[in-house]
Amino acid sequence: MAPNMEALGNSLSLRELLIILTAAALIVPIFYRFRISPVLGYILSGVMLGPYALGALSEQYEFLKPFVITKSSTIHTMSELGVMFLLFAIGLELSFERIKSMRRLIFTLGGLQVAICSIGIALIAWLVFGVSRTASFVIGVALSMSSTAIVMQILTDKNRLIAPEGRASFGILLFQDIAIIPIMFAIPFLSPTNLGLGFLPLVKAILISTFAVAMVLFLGRIILRPIFKLAASINGPEIFMATSLLVVIVTGLITNAAGLSMTLGAFLAGLLLAETEYRREVETTIQPFKGLFLGVFLVSIGVGLNFDKIFEQPLLLISAACALIVVKALIIAFIGPMLGLKRQGATYAGILLGGAGEFAFVLLSTAKTLYVVGPRSTDFALTVAAISMAIVPILAEIMENRGKKPKKINDEIEKAQNDTMSDNGHVIVAGLGKSGELVCSLLESHGVNYVATDMDIDLVGAARKHKKRAYYGDVSRKEFLKACGIDRAKAMVITSQNETRVVAIVKSVREINPKIPIVARAKDLDNARRLYELGVNEAVPSTLESTLQLSEAVLVEAGVPMGNIIVSVHEKRADMRDALREASNSTTPSERLRALKESHEE
Repeated sequence: MAPNMEALGNSLSLRELLIILTAAALIVPIFYRFRISPVLGYILSGVMLGPYALGALSEQYEFLKPFVITKSSTIHTMSELGVMFLLFAIGLELSFERIKSMRRLIFTLGGLQVAICSIGIALIAWLVFGVSRTASFVIGVALSMSSTAIVMQILTDKNRLIAPEGRASFGILLFQDIAIIPIMFAIPFLSPTNLGLGFLPLVKAILISTFAVAMVLFLGRIILRPIFKLAASINGPEIFMATSLLVVIVTGLITNAAGLSMTLGAFLAGLLLAETEYRREVETTIQPFKGLFLGVFLVSIGVGLNFDKIFEQPLLLISAACALIVVKALIIAFIGPMLGLKRQGATYAGILLGGAGEFAFVLLSTAKTLYVVGPRSTDFALTVAAISMAIVPILAEIMENRGKKPKKINDEIEKAQNDTMSDNGHVIVAGLGKSGELVCSLLESHGVNYVATDMDIDLVGAARKHKKRAYYGDVSRKEFLKACGIDRAKAMVITSQNETRVVAIVKSVREINPKIPIVARAKDLDNARRLYELGVNEAVPSTLESTLQLSEAVLVEAGVPMGNIIVSVHEKRADMRDALREASNSTTPSERLRALKESHEE
């Protein structure tokens, strides 16, 4: 009986998907463990499991075949979906107002980056490598583009998306996505067979694409909200999920039919949904798909690294990839400060955007098919693009870790001891997260001297950049507490949410200074009761404070005078605190539980 080829194709796709999922489950967590970007983990997974590494050995060793990807084309569709979902998610985070507010970054900075980088790379290709002028222009434009998938993933992992360098990078990437539209139209007209067609077909293609975008925006405003309203009314998560996937794929197909990229359609759909009440639910629904397909795209970059070509001329290819990153980084580092971006942020953005992007593969492959760029030049440029994309995550890790190596604890103890030697009556803040940062800001605003500590060297480094007195160290260690002047301090505040760690800190503090007032953050009422047992003066349960804030807000909306609200909230807080203390002083667990329940019911 003849095999069902369609079923075989599906099984192949499922096999590759299973390989990628296994790599994600086994390899990527290792990178997370060592605080290395998972982007690099996905790319290296693709390299190892691809047709030019273990895949090449599978011809000799049959047992390897079920565990390797022998053809990069088998995951091409899934990788395209990854970029589509990424652009859709980016659209959800935007709105037309936000684009308007970022227009300087998008159109000025992005436009200058694409123009200057294209010219610079084209000149190098023409003068250094001897490529024809037309081919040099196409190569310059293709390599001036950066990888939206890689850069956005790095910015998200490093919590830099809303930082100045993150906003600048995003603005440039967004302009690149917009610029790809006229570029894709222009390439066919550079073909030797089409040079005599004239200007009219180009104008016609532009008008068709403009009409397609306008129709997507117009119809999207009319039908998207009713569609999601219907999906939400059914109250089935699978229906909402199916609707989200349908919108992403259909809008992508519409723009693709008009000669535009599918990613642009997905971005427009996200942009339209960003202004609706379904934005957050859609974002949550597509998150697993976005992560999975984006991982597939990153794996495909590693899979596409042809080591045979690299080994033919390794020094030239790697040097060209590094030169590409350096040229683009220098250009962005130069023009960024001209538009108000700090030199350090511009350099960071320049290095992230220094690699080539996924559009380089689309542009150069199209140019090769149309004989605009020769086969050898295309293969060389694509290999350089792939290498540069693999290098960028490594450079991102180096930039993040530069100057952030954990210091020896003895050095920090000595520094804290020297800095706080003359302090008397200061406050020690344990924890530099969001809560700790807020506490430090309030202490500063009231002129209260303080010393802040944390075990996260990144948080300590960021605090010191803002001129805060912060030290790296374990505040549960008695020698570190003494170095921070615990015997001379006015009070101690613990902002950590880790119950075990808070308990350890409280015990150490009480052994050294039994009388110092301690204010600690508690996870819940039961945790607060235990902290009172250990001798904490004030234990602030997160659940209680959020409930009090909620009550205060609804009383304001109900028209109750603010003075009465403040009194009521303070009284309720005091009642709960007294009840917790009473529960901590009860002699039996049942009495403690009863006291807590009574206070909660009140």
